[in-house]
Amino acid sequence: MVSSGPVNPPDRVDLSVRVGALRLANPVIAASGTFGYGLEFTDLLDLNRLGGFVTKGISKDPIEGAPPPRLYETPSGMLNAVGLQNVGVEAFVQDKLPLLRKYNTHVIANVFGYCLEEYVEVIQQLEDAEGISAYELNISCPNVKRGGMQFGGSPDLVREVVQSARKAAQKRPLWVKLMPLVTDIGLIGRTAEEAGADALTVANTFPAMAVDFRTQSSRLGNLTGGLSGPAIKPITLRLVWEVSKAVKIPILGLGGIETAEDVLDYMCVGATAVQVGTASFADPKASERILEGLPMALSDAKMFTFSELMVRFRARNG
Repeated sequence: MVSSGPVNPPDRVDLSVRVGALRLANPVIAASGTFGYGLEFTDLLDLNRLGGFVTKGISKDPIEGAPPPRLYETPSGMLNAVGLQNVGVEAFVQDKLPLLRKYNTHVIANVFGYCLEEYVEVIQQLEDAEGISAYELNISCPNVKRGGMQFGGSPDLVREVVQSARKAAQKRPLWVKLMPLVTDIGLIGRTAEEAGADALTVANTFPAMAVDFRTQSSRLGNLTGGLSGPAIKPITLRLVWEVSKAVKIPILGLGGIETAEDVLDYMCVGATAVQVGTASFADPKASERILEGLPMALSDAKMFTFSELMVRFRARNG
């Protein structure tokens, strides 16, 4: 009887990917805002197994963040309004980075500013620090009153902030995290690429809200928050596809990833790697669990490498 098992043994599958100048052991990266500074997860999973992780957004000065409640579960997703709470760049360099250097994984520093000058200043302070592999420029956070989305929605402002960050980031790659609610995300991505981005993260959470009619109030401490989770995956898949047709630099897909199959869906439409976000709230070991399922998922598709996915998809779908 002929076996119906996978043609390619899982142990022969190559999980490594290259995001610009960075070689990752695998394409699974824990997303910013859902993984703390990485240190909070060291007793729950092996950081060394991940392709990397992105820190909480790091700002010039400490930020207390939004009032509670900060999270609210929605059908097939979650609303959050954390408000970029963080210790500030000085404390991050002094207190967090020394502890992170003992782990053999890529640490990507998510950078946030209330104005262009603050983005630059944070990067300048990080430039001389050891233990960081890349910067992720957050120009898309929907949960703050200043900064974030005010930069990410305009091609002119995207060009200005990315060019300024690129001049400051002389030692490391610069990733840019895009906002999803724009008229032409391909144009925004191409603008960031032309301004000096080395990779693009597609995309941040969607501005959304939840209310309680009984109390006539928001279910979050803020009136609105950012929607994430499986509910947004079909939308962000399309956004990754649109950006992949507009740029030549790598794309990090983000939105509703809970399984190894979700990872391969994103890589089919143009992602080089992915970031796992909301799944980590429900299962702190989600990133490691997803990673463990990748070899079998890829071998079931009769492939040895991730690069075959998009080639075959485009051959069939144009």
